[in-house]
Amino acid sequence: MSQSGEVRYDFRRNGGQGPMQLTYYFWVISDWAYFGGPRLESIARRHGVAVDFQPVRLLEVYKRTGGIPLGQRSPQRQAERVWELRRWRARLGMTCNIEPKHFPVNDEPASCLLLAAKRRGLDLHGLAQATMQAMWADDADISDPATLRELATRFVSDPEALLAEAKANEIVAEYDRYTDQAQADGVFGSPFYLFDGEPFWGQDRLDFLEEAIIRAKGHKVALGRG
Repeated sequence: MSQSGEVRYDFRRNGGQGPMQLTYYFWVISDWAYFGGPRLESIARRHGVAVDFQPVRLLEVYKRTGGIPLGQRSPQRQAERVWELRRWRARLGMTCNIEPKHFPVNDEPASCLLLAAKRRGLDLHGLAQATMQAMWADDADISDPATLRELATRFVSDPEALLAEAKANEIVAEYDRYTDQAQADGVFGSPFYLFDGEPFWGQDRLDFLEEAIIRAKGHKVALGRG
């Protein structure tokens, strides 16, 4: 950990100390990060991999890397996204409102809540997924303090304190640092995973990510695995 408190990991084994690590860049209002969350957690727990959660301002990342915000994409691309959401919703058996009531919203409050929880050393898998589920399944406004308070209550005994911590200047600065670092790490979309120096873009690359983890552990990947 640096003097600023920012956690940076060696992608493979954290310099030979502790469990293997992977870096997870994501937009807290990303539909695809929502779909990938449960499988990322399963992979991490199955292989003992620590996940460094790094929420980013994806629209800022788009500006720097040539990405196009959803509303500015061609009708054909927008229509294909809807088909893909429907396909993955059915395949994964997850609830997903294709057009959630509150989307898009200001991503900073929810992202900073996660970073405040991260500063406390909390496991972010549950809180991050609950936050995205609130938007994509429950039609909640995750920029609303009342929504964030309810989410925090599920995971900490002092939700008001956590909400206050999330507003601290150093937390917002950390959010901006992750956004800046994302470009340097080759990130251009969400979700985006980095392991052992190899990038994996999208929740549909999670199988490849798991295979890379297995290789790093010294195991052979079974060919033809479904």
